[in-house]
Amino acid sequence: MVHSSWKDYSLSGPSKGAAVITDDQIETRVVQSWFVAKVDRKALKGLMKRSDRPAMLNYGLWIGLIAVTGVATLATWGTGWGWVWLVIYSAIHQSATARQHELAHGTPFRTRWINELFFHFSSFITLSEGHYYRWRHSRHHTDTIIVGRDPEIQSPRPPEILSLLINLFNLKTVLVTLRDFVARARGDLGPGAHFVPDSEGPKVINAARMYLLAIILILLACVALASPLPLLLTIGPRVIGAPLYAVLHFTQHAGLNEDVYDHRLNSRTILMNPVLRFLYGNMNYHIEHHMFPMVPYHRLPELHEMIKDQCPTPKNGLLDAYREIVPILLRQVKDPSYHIQPVLPQDRLAAE
Repeated sequence: MVHSSWKDYSLSGPSKGAAVITDDQIETRVVQSWFVAKVDRKALKGLMKRSDRPAMLNYGLWIGLIAVTGVATLATWGTGWGWVWLVIYSAIHQSATARQHELAHGTPFRTRWINELFFHFSSFITLSEGHYYRWRHSRHHTDTIIVGRDPEIQSPRPPEILSLLINLFNLKTVLVTLRDFVARARGDLGPGAHFVPDSEGPKVINAARMYLLAIILILLACVALASPLPLLLTIGPRVIGAPLYAVLHFTQHAGLNEDVYDHRLNSRTILMNPVLRFLYGNMNYHIEHHMFPMVPYHRLPELHEMIKDQCPTPKNGLLDAYREIVPILLRQVKDPSYHIQPVLPQDRLAAE
């Protein structure tokens, strides 16, 4: 049996200096080349072209659904239906997590200020401050599931099953986030935050202070109105609406390999229905997104069709994905070295 201390996942451990970003945004180390699928350059350039129109329609529908379900929650509050509508509202509201992610890449909208407006709006309602998140997520893309470098590894090995279940409602995440806001507001970005350039530090610190102030004002509004609604309708969905997104999000990398420079081996693509794809911002096409992160979310299905012959067979829905993930996690509790090895096209051909 492999000893439980499998690897040091902290960014302040042995690999802490492996990908330091300096003020000129040049990494100090030589990054190993990632596998990239072969795509016609002209076709790829067309996919990467940004446009305001698709995002306006998508985000307009999202804001409209938030407004309608929010009004329904208010209109029925005090009855059982109020809680039903609050859960629906919260699930739609937390689509902001997927949207913040895509907006951080700057790809949904062609007009930059619109992109930034929605980015910081989504960042606040998910309690995930934008300036810090953007640099953290940039590192995730540079060093996807590279231990000691990637700050967004969802399930370090051996997996803590109870912790994962508790965090279905983001309880652990919210508490850690609030702790980090307090630390950053004091000027402490943390020992692992070397992915934030020195020039960006003041933005992160000032934003943390603004977030804490906004949270205090929301709590005061609850006291003044003698109602929990100001909290429930603003940042409450971060907890209430968390399970749906948590179930979707966990499929991205769970159970796959670490320390490999091939997104086909550390990321997972799942075919989903249009409703889930809308709420998830097409992030079910996760291999495609990591391989070509500058392709806007609404073009990922097209990209999938272009490169699927060079990738593992995608999972057919969430149930199919979790049939693979759950047994792997249970086995990793005892054997952290275990992981799924996706079948690549060349492996399929060899087997035939």
